[in-house]
Amino acid sequence: MPVLTRRSFLASGAASVLVLSGWRRAVAKESSSRMTLGFSTYGMKSLKTEAAIETISEIGYDAVELTVWPGWDCAPDNVSAERRRTIRQLISGKSLKLTSLMEHLYPSPDDAEHAAGLQRLEKVYQLARDLAGEQRPVVQTVLGGGTWDEQKGLFRDRVGDWISLGQKHGIVTCIKPHRGGGMSQPSEAIWLIQQLDNSPWLRMVYDYSHYAYRGIDLVESVRAALPYTAHVAVKDAVEQDGKVRFELPGTAGTIDFVTLLKELDAGGYRGDISCEVSGMVSGKPGYEPLPAAKTCYRNMAAAFQSAGVARA
Repeated sequence: MPVLTRRSFLASGAASVLVLSGWRRAVAKESSSRMTLGFSTYGMKSLKTEAAIETISEIGYDAVELTVWPGWDCAPDNVSAERRRTIRQLISGKSLKLTSLMEHLYPSPDDAEHAAGLQRLEKVYQLARDLAGEQRPVVQTVLGGGTWDEQKGLFRDRVGDWISLGQKHGIVTCIKPHRGGGMSQPSEAIWLIQQLDNSPWLRMVYDYSHYAYRGIDLVESVRAALPYTAHVAVKDAVEQDGKVRFELPGTAGTIDFVTLLKELDAGGYRGDISCEVSGMVSGKPGYEPLPAAKTCYRNMAAAFQSAGVARA
């Protein structure tokens, strides 16, 4: 597979203009819809994908995010053509929307590792197409560790290749600022998107739990990030003894999800609000995915109601 440089990617200006105009038409069409409340199978590793989808639907969710890392049930190599048809039919039959595939791939300075990462992403993008048809999910990932100043050039160049591959498959790649990561706040994701010509095939995941206790205002950060946001994840964050731990959304009461939903709705966001169970929670002894999913649903459904925001 040829590895594209940032320069060759940005040189396709005419094509980018056509794609951007098409993306804007798609956004305008979606603007009449409503946000969905979803759940990520990141919190259901012990379940088969089909069982997780059944459970998520039964609880009352509108959408699902499937975790596709190596070692997870829905990693591309684990999902045969027959299973892909079954999962696609199950999602559709349960009236769920597949909004995202969660990857966990870091940009590498090593060319061979980068090429292997592109091959891995190729499989994920194809899985997204096979599972969703025309309503294709985003593919989201964090970008790994290091410091922003050290890593931003690498991120720019490697992610440029990722989104060229995603464009080929008609899939938007979403980068997620992660607390303690090389890219850790919305302003950095925005810089990266702008460096890559504000490509419609590169957007960001907004997750305030990674910005809390860092002097980043919720309302201001939502408004700044919204033009670049294609997916929203929610969970609580609690600071204790100078360290932050994550909790199920709505259980700690530290993040104002009602205000978050109001701001997103007023700003025209019509994507998913995906409940994410952190590994800090799912890794605890005795963790059970069903009670966790029910708690997330109860708390976030109540936030939608209190915000006066209708769901799809």
